Amino acid sequence: MSLARADQPDEDRTAETIKALDLALRVGEALLANGAGAADVAATMDSILRHLGLAGADVDVTFTALVVAHQESPDEPTLVRRRNVAQRDVDYEDLTRVDHLVKALLLDRIDRDRARDELAQITSSGHQRPRWAVTVGWGVLALGIAMLLGGGPLVMIIALVTSIAVERLQRLMTVGRLPSFYQQMAGGLLATLLAVGLAATPLPLDPSVVVSANITVLLAGLGLIGAAQDALTGFYITANARLLEVMLSTAGIIVGVSGGITVGRLIGVDLTLVPGAAGLAEAPWVLSGAAICAMAFGYVAYTPLRALLPIGLIAGAGEVIYSVLLAVGLGRPWAAAVAAVGIGVVAYGVAGRVRVPPLAIVVCGITPFLPGLSIYRALTLFTAGDSGGVVDLVTAGAVAIALASGVILGEYIAQPVRREARKLERRLSGPRLVGPLRIRTLKRDQKR
Repeated sequence: MSLARADQPDEDRTAETIKALDLALRVGEALLANGAGAADVAATMDSILRHLGLAGADVDVTFTALVVAHQESPDEPTLVRRRNVAQRDVDYEDLTRVDHLVKALLLDRIDRDRARDELAQITSSGHQRPRWAVTVGWGVLALGIAMLLGGGPLVMIIALVTSIAVERLQRLMTVGRLPSFYQQMAGGLLATLLAVGLAATPLPLDPSVVVSANITVLLAGLGLIGAAQDALTGFYITANARLLEVMLSTAGIIVGVSGGITVGRLIGVDLTLVPGAAGLAEAPWVLSGAAICAMAFGYVAYTPLRALLPIGLIAGAGEVIYSVLLAVGLGRPWAAAVAAVGIGVVAYGVAGRVRVPPLAIVVCGITPFLPGLSIYRALTLFTAGDSGGVVDLVTAGAVAIALASGVILGEYIAQPVRREARKLERRLSGPRLVGPLRIRTLKRDQKR
C-alpha cells in the first residue's frame, strides 16, 4: 500500500515519507527496548516500510540507536531519520501489542495514521497488573527455584521474602538512576547477607539454597537470547553490546554475593555449599518448581495471562528432558542445550496459538535452567581459596551459552526459514522471535 505517490507534490510526498519513516522507527524502538533481536527489528521495520511504499529504504539497527534512510530518486536528497533507544524493563505485554499492531497494519486492517495513534497509546499507557503483585511475583520466582533445588517449606518462604526485599531495593536504586551493575551488586549482597544472618540462627535450613535461588532471580531476563540471536544472525556490534551488558550485570551479582560470603566468613558463618545440599529434589517437586518459576517470570515480565499456563507446561517438559539427561550422565551444558532446543521447537507453535511472540515463550521457558547454583558454588570455592571454582564458573558460562543457542536452534528447526522467507528477510533474519515471518503467510492464515 503506497502512501507516497509519484503524482503528489514534492512537499506532500516528503511529508508522507517522513510519517512512514517515523512509524517504522517508533515500532523498532518499542521492539528493541523490550528485548527483540536486531534481526527481527530490522526485518519488521523493513516490512513496514515496504508496505507503505518505501521499498528502497535502508534500515540500520544498533543496540542504542535506529536509523532509516530513503532516497526517492538519484536527483533528490536522502531523507534520514534517527531514534535513540532508551533501555527499560522487559515488557512482553507491550511487545505483544506492538507485534499485533504490525500484523494488523500489514494486513490492511488499520492504516498508517491509526497505527501511529495506537502505537503512541501502547508506549504511553501503564499496566493493569498492580505493582505490588509484580513484586510478589519476583518472590514466587525465587520460591519456585528453591523448590527446584530441593529446599523445604521454610527455605522456600525465606527465599520468597528475600527476593521481595531485593526487588524493592533494586526498585529504589532504579528511581535513583543507578546503573544496573550496582543494582545487581546490591541485590546479590543483600540476599547473601540475609542468608548469613539465617545461618547464624539455630533454624534447620540450608541458606545456600536461598542465595542460589536469588542469583537465578537476578539472572532472569538479562538478554542472553537477544545476544545469541544477534550474534547468529550477523548483527555483531549489537550482539557485543548486549553481551557486555549481560556480563556487567553478572559481574555485579558475583561481586555482591562474594562480598556477602566474605562478610560471613569474617564473623564465623560459613556458607559453603555442601555437596548435594542443594541438589535436585524428587520429580514432582522438580517439575512443579520449574513450572512455577517459569510462570512467575512470565508474570513479572507482563506476559499476557493466557500464555502463563503453556509456559509452565513447556518449562516442566524441559525439566523432564534435563533431569533425564543428567541422570544418564550427560553434562549440565549438554543437558541444558538439549532441553533448550526442545523448548525452542515447541515455543513457535505454542506462541501462535496463544498469540504472543515466541520470544516471550522461550525466555520464560529457560528461566529454571539458569546457572545460579553453579555460580554460587564457584564463589564459595573462590572465597575459600580453592581454584576449583573456575570449573564451576566455566560450567555456568557454558550452560548460559547452551541455553541461548539451544532455543535459537529450536526455532530454526521449527520455522521453515529457507522455504518461507523472502530473499531480503533471509538476509536480515533467521528464525523470527518477534514480528511476522512473511506477509503472504499472514494473509494465508487470515483466510484460514
